[in-house]
Amino acid sequence: MARYLRNRIGQSLLLLLGVSVIGFALMHLAPGGPLAVYTLNPTVTAQDIERVKHQFGLDQPVYVQYVKWAFGLVTGHWGYSFFGGRPVGSIVLERIPATLELMGSSLALALIVGVASGILAAVRRNTIIDYATATAAMLALSLPTFWFGLLGIYVFAQTLGWLPAGGIASTGGGGLLDRLLHLLLPMLVLAFVLVAQWSRYTRSAMLEILTQDYMRTARAKGLGPARVLLGHGLRAALVPLVTLAGLQLPLLVGGALVTETVFSWPGMGLLFVNALGMRDYPVLMAILMVGALVVVLGNLLADIIVALIDPRIKLTHV
Repeated sequence: MARYLRNRIGQSLLLLLGVSVIGFALMHLAPGGPLAVYTLNPTVTAQDIERVKHQFGLDQPVYVQYVKWAFGLVTGHWGYSFFGGRPVGSIVLERIPATLELMGSSLALALIVGVASGILAAVRRNTIIDYATATAAMLALSLPTFWFGLLGIYVFAQTLGWLPAGGIASTGGGGLLDRLLHLLLPMLVLAFVLVAQWSRYTRSAMLEILTQDYMRTARAKGLGPARVLLGHGLRAALVPLVTLAGLQLPLLVGGALVTETVFSWPGMGLLFVNALGMRDYPVLMAILMVGALVVVLGNLLADIIVALIDPRIKLTHV
């Protein structure tokens, strides 16, 4: 286990290094650079542009800028925003709780509803329940997240007036119920696509497991249907489902970016979109690296959990 973890951590560090190099290069290859916003202002002179370049180190070669940025990232100094001059670390840390709240609640809802509907569809194979879950899953996977978000705002916020159209709380803060009402619609939209995938994968895994000999043996011993299904079948189905959870993290992060933008949810996704429009490179790179770190750690954790729940898998240095 220790050797496996060392190798995986080394691979993860190399992956993060590659992500940082590619991301940094692509951002600096964008037309106009980070100061394009200033150049469009007729009141800003060429001397002002040069002074801003020198202030942020943009007059140095790109590789020098990258080395300084990477050293600052490792040492905890993530630089300063091009617009406002605030430390990037404090800007990102302010947005992380809102993003974790949205992603965590959506993932929990997707796990519960997706696994339950997948098991039900497998048990009731070729019935109206199976066909209904398949149709809903195909619909969720075929349409973009922002479309569901706009539809939810139109139906539940504008037409029915049941839920707020956006934001994390009402003006003045609001109480716990107010925050839950603001969370409900973006959580459902973000979880919808995840539920579809969990439902389909759970159904496929359970259909294969239900035909295994040990399942028939358990039923023949007189065990109840619920104990056979959950105690024997679901545990075996968890192996591909945990792997799927690790693979879904990029989808969850990308979906959170779109959902936060549609609902004006003050998390890292909305911050990324705003920083992208302003070409605030230090903020963009910080969010990119945080997202990459979450995905890498999630996949590593998924591999470890799979090895713990499946005795056939042995973690080695391979």
